[in-house]
Amino acid sequence: MSKGRIIQVMGPVVDVAFEDGHLPHIKDALAVDNQGKRCIMEVAQHIGGNVVRCIMLASSDGLCRDMEVESTGSGIRVPVGNKTLGRLFNVLGETIDGGESLESEEKWVIHRDPPSFEDQSPVVELLETGIKVIDLLAPYAKGGKSACSEEQA
Repeated sequence: MSKGRIIQVMGPVVDVAFEDGHLPHIKDALAVDNQGKRCIMEVAQHIGGNVVRCIMLASSDGLCRDMEVESTGSGIRVPVGNKTLGRLFNVLGETIDGGESLESEEKWVIHRDPPSFEDQSPVVELLETGIKVIDLLAPYAKGGKSACSEEQA
């Protein structure tokens, strides 16, 4: 894991400088100790040289220039599973509803690579959250037709 230093704080936007060749990836999580509380930010872009621009996922109050930042080496992970259904937790997976801890649950990175072209499908799928997703673009990309285009024909 690489370490960097804050060079600028602009509200929830934080610029962090790293040693040459040790930049974290876009969407990687960075951690900083802010007055005894571990805060997480996400790398939004490389802005040139050895500097990355990040978005804080908590209050940036108390952050200042030259504070040490550590790259976690991976994206932000949130819990998934039966215990998460109907629960309230923040983007870091910390419970805010006063219920049972979700520490033991499996965790998924919130920003994952998209599925390959071959894995995309024009079918309806039911996700863990219970939300139905219809992929209307895949039929066109594969030369097919959607129900909407057939009705208009």
